Amino acid sequence: MTNSTARETSSVATRREARGGPAGPAAAAEPLGSLVNPFDVQSVRKDFPILSTKVNGKPLVYLDNGATTQKPNAVIDRISRYYREENANIHRGVYHLSQVATEAYEDARRKVARFINAPDEREVIFTRGTTEAINLVAATYARSVLKPGDEILVSSLEHHSNIVPWQIAAGATGARVRVIPIDDDGDLLLDEYAKLLSGRTKIVAVNHVSNALGTINEVRTICNLARRAGAKVLVDGAQWVAHFPTDVREIGCDFYAFSGHKLFGPTGIGVLWGQRELLEAMPPYMGGGDMIESVTFEKTTYAQLPNKFEAGTPDIAGAIGLGAAIDYVTGVGFDAFHDHEQRLLSYATDQLKKIPGLRVIGTAKKKAGVISFVLEDPALSALDAGTRLDREGVAVRTGHHCCQPLMARFNVPATIRASFAFYNTTEDVDALVAALKKIRSEAGAKSPVIAAPQRGAGATKEPTIQFPEASAPSPAAAADEFADVFEMLDDRDARNEYVLDLGAKLPQAFDTLKGLGIPRVPGCMSEVYLIGRMDPGSAERLQFAADANAEIVRGLIAILQKLFSGQRAADVLAFDVEGFFRRIGLDQFISAQRRNGLAGMVRRIKSLAAEVAGGGKNGNE
Repeated sequence: MTNSTARETSSVATRREARGGPAGPAAAAEPLGSLVNPFDVQSVRKDFPILSTKVNGKPLVYLDNGATTQKPNAVIDRISRYYREENANIHRGVYHLSQVATEAYEDARRKVARFINAPDEREVIFTRGTTEAINLVAATYARSVLKPGDEILVSSLEHHSNIVPWQIAAGATGARVRVIPIDDDGDLLLDEYAKLLSGRTKIVAVNHVSNALGTINEVRTICNLARRAGAKVLVDGAQWVAHFPTDVREIGCDFYAFSGHKLFGPTGIGVLWGQRELLEAMPPYMGGGDMIESVTFEKTTYAQLPNKFEAGTPDIAGAIGLGAAIDYVTGVGFDAFHDHEQRLLSYATDQLKKIPGLRVIGTAKKKAGVISFVLEDPALSALDAGTRLDREGVAVRTGHHCCQPLMARFNVPATIRASFAFYNTTEDVDALVAALKKIRSEAGAKSPVIAAPQRGAGATKEPTIQFPEASAPSPAAAADEFADVFEMLDDRDARNEYVLDLGAKLPQAFDTLKGLGIPRVPGCMSEVYLIGRMDPGSAERLQFAADANAEIVRGLIAILQKLFSGQRAADVLAFDVEGFFRRIGLDQFISAQRRNGLAGMVRRIKSLAAEVAGGGKNGNE
């Protein structure tokens, strides 16, 4: 046994022994409440090396488990051992290494089948993740059964990956997508769901747990009602599997999907489970090696399950790593950490609600360890809050969480989301709360009081839009001035603070620009509005005004205005924006388009410059 193998094995055994139970396989089957000792979270944390690291000089407080979980040594070592000792392609090799790799890969499939209580391991299909699993069903099963007039039901709580594939399938078949509504707490309205079901309903797609709100859905009830209507059900289990036992037979669904990386396993691996008779009737999702039985130029016959849906070389290490993650989680035991996670959720909810001006979004009756909230007094955008929390070593997710329809339902553009795993502690919650209080205090001290625009009787004349003049002879000259400033800012925090200060000084125009009805600039975590025109004094120059509801983005707007507004359109088009941001050490904003919309702003500005250079209309005016 190698050192890494010993560590993989002893890590799980130690967890079982720490619970007061035996180190053998039967330990994971203890019923809830049978623990001799309480859950030892500090012991578990030692299995996750990243949790002992620091961020910005402060201990890492990782509260973004809804996006991905951290990995225990058992998983890291198992993947490393595969590459060091077992690496070979699977299924087609007669030599020893290939057979060892094949057995490890197929053993991972058997572990998944036991983990979700699948009737047959051949029903377990390895995918790249939940998204690919859902797309597989939408592209194969849905397209083969849907016809014009049929209906697909999805809930208001869904991630985009459980909306968009069904819209694509509906568009290709003439079916339509209908939406199961929720109440103001974030609970599905099951009575309304029952009313939506009819003979036209062919597919129901719902999540087990909402990634944005933490709502736990009554999937057994949903499946029972769908079955009576003759519909098939796909359950997105991405946010469930790391927190609660999964039993697809008890749930009664037809398809179940989840991702390895949210179960303490590696990225790039996921699972689709499906009823065998459905999978056998479905056409392949992809063609290629390993999914065929025989190929001629006249005809191809397909392999049996599961190979039929696993074309090409799979993520062998990912599957093996997922198997190790399942071993680890079952070794710790859902029964052991269930109460810990629920207490943590309750404690965090209570502490966050005590912060003045903080509003929790989503207060469902049954929730997993997810809390979404906004800061309203003083108002602070989710993006700005996330940036400031990072300075305190606290990692949370900010934005619409790939749930734009859900954000619209609650009339918010984005939320701050803290999501927990069994290795989180009340000290993590305390650190989050302390950091929020600090940034709230700073925001209150810095934010100027902006008078709301008057409307109706007594209102002043329509507010004017300020189009900045050129700040330098050319974009290159403005860039040199910025480079001189940023050269004196020697770390990431100092540069971010400078950008925030620029944002605080930018003239307020958000409500005015938004009220014009111009299209919003794409950006995941903030609303950005931008309008441009040909300079009235020079037909070859571009002017533009913009604003956003996030201070960090307002700072980026200030930089772009100093670079481009009032400049020759041809110079704007020729300027290397990405090179400039790399030069001043802010290239992180270019690569993180989903966080701040900078790339979208640059595209809009260059599009306006192209219009001006071509002698077109005056931008958006």
